[in-house]
Amino acid sequence: MNICFIMYPWEQADDRDSTVKMVHEAALRKHTVAITTPGALTIRNSVTSAFCQVVIKADKVASKTSAFFKKVRFRDQLLPLAGFDIIFMRANPPIDNIALNFLDSVRNDVFIVNDIQGLREANNKLYTAAFDDPNNEIIPVTHVSKNKTYLKKVIQESKSERMIMKPLNGMGGSGVIVIEKNATQNINSLLDFYIAGKDGEKSYVIIQEFVEGAEQGDVRVLMLNGKPMGAFRRVPAKDDIRSNLSAGGRMEKHHLTRQEKKVCEIIGPKLVADGLYFVGLDIINGKLIEVNVCSPGGVVAISNLNRTNIAAKILDFAEGVVVNKEEALKRKAMFRQTVDNA
Repeated sequence: MNICFIMYPWEQADDRDSTVKMVHEAALRKHTVAITTPGALTIRNSVTSAFCQVVIKADKVASKTSAFFKKVRFRDQLLPLAGFDIIFMRANPPIDNIALNFLDSVRNDVFIVNDIQGLREANNKLYTAAFDDPNNEIIPVTHVSKNKTYLKKVIQESKSERMIMKPLNGMGGSGVIVIEKNATQNINSLLDFYIAGKDGEKSYVIIQEFVEGAEQGDVRVLMLNGKPMGAFRRVPAKDDIRSNLSAGGRMEKHHLTRQEKKVCEIIGPKLVADGLYFVGLDIINGKLIEVNVCSPGGVVAISNLNRTNIAAKILDFAEGVVVNKEEALKRKAMFRQTVDNA
């Protein structure tokens, strides 16, 4: 098969990177593999294409990702996106809406993971905040607004002495802080800082119920086609509420609890319905905090901690979708021929 990874620049990755692991798995399977970036997409003669780096096939592909990463060689070529069977959208957030507009033209020709419309709907924290959970069974009480007066009222009326404040479009734990209800002056200045945006345009702020146990870290669950593939716990660095690995957190092996499995069962069908086949869930004490749909990480971590191959499962799934579609087209053509000959 022909597989394209739309990602960040290859030189910014390393052999512990989830996308690199997936590229390696595709190369091991002798697929034609190309990588590109959102900024390398183009339209030429009404054909959506990309300036790609195509993996040069070798007689023998290194079995270890670290060796593959060091030895892999590319050749540059402009290629039509409709010529690929699978496109993995692995660019880092925030999502590039122009790139999605390019991909709209080929979404009926190529299996894209994740679906373009799903990425549009779920690329920020509103996707989780707006999930239908009236009794806050799996989603903590969440408020999103640019209105400082309203947000101050939310904090004042909260029964909790602590809440979480974060920017709507933050990533990697950036901007996530704990606020104390009685620190009125600090809250005022923090809201001013978070709401103040570029060029005079205000930014959205999230105020969220503080979930007890947050100081002990969160659980990252990787979901494939609505089902959990595996998980690990991220433990915050000392004196830090953020458990993101990019913020100094560490990983520990983790088995899903009954409540965490329930979260996956509830959110899973919506993910599939929205075309979000491969995502990362962040869960704290049984509450879903975020759904990561842009380049979710953890493939290497879960594989190593559980002695499994998450990348292989992802490729198996995507290949299966393509094969099933091709078989369906063949059956349709056969049935059409039968009718034509009647």
